[in-house]
Amino acid sequence: MKRITYKSSGVDIDKANAFLKAVGPSIKSSLTKDVIRRPGAFGGLFALDHQQYKNPVLVSSTDGVGTKLLIAQQLNHHSTVGIDLVAMNVNDILCCGAKPLFFLDYIACGKVNVNVLKDVVKGIVAGCRQAGCSLIGGETAEMPGMYAPQEYDLAGFVVGVVDKDKIIDGSRIKAEDCVIGLPSSGLHSNGYSLARKVLGRRGVKQWGKVLLTPTRIYTREVLGLLEKFEIKGLAHLTGGAYYEKLTKILPAGKCFVLNRRSWPVPKIFQMLQKKGKISLPEMYRTFNMGIGMAIVVSGKNLPHVMAYLKQRKIKHYLIGKVVKDSEKKIVFST
Repeated sequence: MKRITYKSSGVDIDKANAFLKAVGPSIKSSLTKDVIRRPGAFGGLFALDHQQYKNPVLVSSTDGVGTKLLIAQQLNHHSTVGIDLVAMNVNDILCCGAKPLFFLDYIACGKVNVNVLKDVVKGIVAGCRQAGCSLIGGETAEMPGMYAPQEYDLAGFVVGVVDKDKIIDGSRIKAEDCVIGLPSSGLHSNGYSLARKVLGRRGVKQWGKVLLTPTRIYTREVLGLLEKFEIKGLAHLTGGAYYEKLTKILPAGKCFVLNRRSWPVPKIFQMLQKKGKISLPEMYRTFNMGIGMAIVVSGKNLPHVMAYLKQRKIKHYLIGKVVKDSEKKIVFST
């Protein structure tokens, strides 16, 4: 009887080790001086510079890329989804006012394809560089039977830090405050199940480049603003978008009034709405519609914030304001 091995069962440890060795130099390039490297450690080590913070609070987030991965796999283009993975996590902790410190990834696959996974990790490293955080660890799990040989899934985890008295939670938002929108780079990483259903395989191939545009990371813009201005609220417009993610930061009795005509809606959203005959409320609940990060500031600070963004050539739009309303959370004007 032929002996059964782990390799004959579908898991090739040697190939996984070869993959880890191949991506080692790329990962090393993301490390900051705060990372402690110990070859025998079973976890990622990071020394928090506590002198920078009076009362440091760690902020964490975990997320994936969703069915955008199916498009990457269909088109055999894997070098950008790692950026999406970092962005989905980092942008969330930025909304608390946190500076990203370090990132970890989890890759699950049916079979280790070194070339494909090298591209994935290349994107993760690029995202970490954009976000200013270190990729200090991860896991690659080969799971035949759970995934088809060409399939893989991603999950990411980020930890950041903010001073306790500088945590942003929207509680200071008042009527007459203003909402500034920073543009998205496209769909980012939400609404792809609906987009794929509307487009079909042929449409996905036609719009592939646009669909795989990586999610924008807002670290530079947000941390720059936090250093100079009082920011009352930040919202990363992902799943649930305007109706859920934006209104999440509102105190009771307040409502956002947004002007749909105050920013350009990218063509991909217009095409999806028309082709899929999707209602406007559904579009604004599913997609970011061209705004990836919303920033709430006081009317007094608005001119200064907008001047700061303009001076640094950061594209932005004044998209709305806050009003008193005990029943509604969001209203769109045209």
